[in-house]
Amino acid sequence: MMKDEARDRALRYLHSHHVVTLATAVAGSAFPWASAVFYVNDGFTLYFLSSPTSRHCLNLSENAHVAATIQEDYDDWPKIKGVQLEGLANEISGDEERTARKLYGEKFPIIGKLGQAPAVIVKAMAKVRWYKMVPSRLYFIDNSAGFGHRDEIALHTE
Repeated sequence: MMKDEARDRALRYLHSHHVVTLATAVAGSAFPWASAVFYVNDGFTLYFLSSPTSRHCLNLSENAHVAATIQEDYDDWPKIKGVQLEGLANEISGDEERTARKLYGEKFPIIGKLGQAPAVIVKAMAKVRWYKMVPSRLYFIDNSAGFGHRDEIALHTE
């Protein structure tokens, strides 16, 4: 698979999926912590929202280094596709938060039309913070191109 083709397929995959499993860790902890969060992407940058008191966000406040995966629950090995990445994640505000909110609202209309959302969603949104995950390394896995096939995607060309 050509590098540009793999890059385009990875971007389409990110755009068409909704949940990233985020792995965080802090010094002194024997184990990392994994959490599934809804995301939206702008290129390979992922934005998500979460409670600042959740374990993964508390971990991020101490250590911004993360690993993450995006995939479906496949039952046929030759069909497996997904994304693996590592990078940095941190809380955002200001213009970055406005960008994240806009993109998130486009992908998840219930958030984009918060004035029309159920009260429970509005209440929950008042408690969240916005985060950005910027990968430093990203792989696109595609078993349809061969068992165990994965392409490292060049991120410096964004």
